[in-house]
Amino acid sequence: MILPKNVSYIINKLEEEGYEAYAVGGCVRDTMLGREPEDWDITTSAKPLEIKRIFKKTIDTGIQHGTVTVMLDHIGYEVTTYRIDGEYEDSRHPKSVEFTGNLKLDLERRDFTINAMAYNDTAGLVDEFDGERDLKDGIIRCVGNTGKRFDEDALRMLRAVRFSGQLGFEIEPNTRQAIVDKAGNLGKISAERIRVELTKLLASKDAGQIREAYRTGMTRIFLPELDNMMEVEQYNLHHIYTVGEHCIRSVEIMNSFFGLSSGKWDETIIPDEVQRTAENLARKMSRKQHDILVLTMLLHDIAKPVVMTKDEDGVGHFYGHPQKSEEMARNIMKRLTFDNETVSTVRKLIRFHDYRMEGRCRPLRHAVSKIGVDIMPMLFLVQYADILAQNPDKFEDKLLRQKEAYYAYNSIIKDKSPLSIKDLAVTGKDLIEAGVTPGPGLGEMLESLLEYVLDEPDKNEKGHLIMYVKNLNMNRNGEEYGIRC
Repeated sequence: MILPKNVSYIINKLEEEGYEAYAVGGCVRDTMLGREPEDWDITTSAKPLEIKRIFKKTIDTGIQHGTVTVMLDHIGYEVTTYRIDGEYEDSRHPKSVEFTGNLKLDLERRDFTINAMAYNDTAGLVDEFDGERDLKDGIIRCVGNTGKRFDEDALRMLRAVRFSGQLGFEIEPNTRQAIVDKAGNLGKISAERIRVELTKLLASKDAGQIREAYRTGMTRIFLPELDNMMEVEQYNLHHIYTVGEHCIRSVEIMNSFFGLSSGKWDETIIPDEVQRTAENLARKMSRKQHDILVLTMLLHDIAKPVVMTKDEDGVGHFYGHPQKSEEMARNIMKRLTFDNETVSTVRKLIRFHDYRMEGRCRPLRHAVSKIGVDIMPMLFLVQYADILAQNPDKFEDKLLRQKEAYYAYNSIIKDKSPLSIKDLAVTGKDLIEAGVTPGPGLGEMLESLLEYVLDEPDKNEKGHLIMYVKNLNMNRNGEEYGIRC
């Protein structure tokens, strides 16, 4: 295992001072799997004050629990003293922490065997709990007593599912049974911590493992709306899955656009042309946009069980579900402490996820103006994933309509068509100089001009628009306008 330069420096410096030190946990696991670790944690026999003495620049990250952040080249590395956790009372925090000089005692308090390995260049790999074997076998297994590990921190149950999603591993049977037995303890965990794990799971290559969170009883605690969706059949020829299964499959499909796939579902249902288009769109998305998109797919039909009706033929209908889903999704995201940008964007994508876009430029310009040019690429991905999680027998016409709309959208963007008031060739100041009275009427006039150029973008020229405004002012008594909108 090749350690980064700064990690080796910290370990070597501690060893020179007579202490033990190892890279530990997820960074060791990821390196052994050939993955790039997000960060590097170091464990040591040195006490916090000794760590602070040895290194010039440190931050007291969690010094009461033995953690000091060592700063090197403007990057922080958490260095934590070997410790033994005392009794847990709240499924989260130990009543006490005892520092120890024994590495094994430190490793045995960790959650899973694959996260309980340590490494340095002198001793090599320290693996007291067969983590390497579980890595090779693709197993998520608790260290030591499974029930005790989950009693210490109930979030570990959701982390088990998250790791299985990220790594494509199976949860060992005893570990899974303990999750079933103790799922209710998740109610003691803060919404913030649950949000972090849920987001990582949804953006993983096997996001479908959220089904395990449902089957083991965890979502009943933090997302009961999903449980309702999982149990509702749609009774509609456009759908072959329950509401919940449809939404989860749409998450999996969205992740496939980002190059993440578990291989557990038939990706051949996605036509090659659609996959290429979606991948090109996804390639331009940020990590946060990816997170927003998978959350959107999970929640986009959240209200279907609430609004569902059946007609006399037993066919299911979901009138008004985008609007109701937007409302419910907002409440869920606020409950789980998502940030305002995420809440706002997800709401807008859900509101318009069923919007039927046409493949002609004129109506599509109006649609883009209404929806917002900033989220249109994301909305195309949402609609592709939504369609592909429905009945494959009904794909063809829907995908053709999407293709035509996407081509029209590209044409609009290429032509730099005006799509918002800020794109107009005139400003409010120009209109005032043309005789428009300042006040509410000014905003209404700008809206009228936008509607006009959405229909006829080539008319977005200052002189022409000023003349259009003057004609409107001259014909206020309901006479025929000199320039028609």
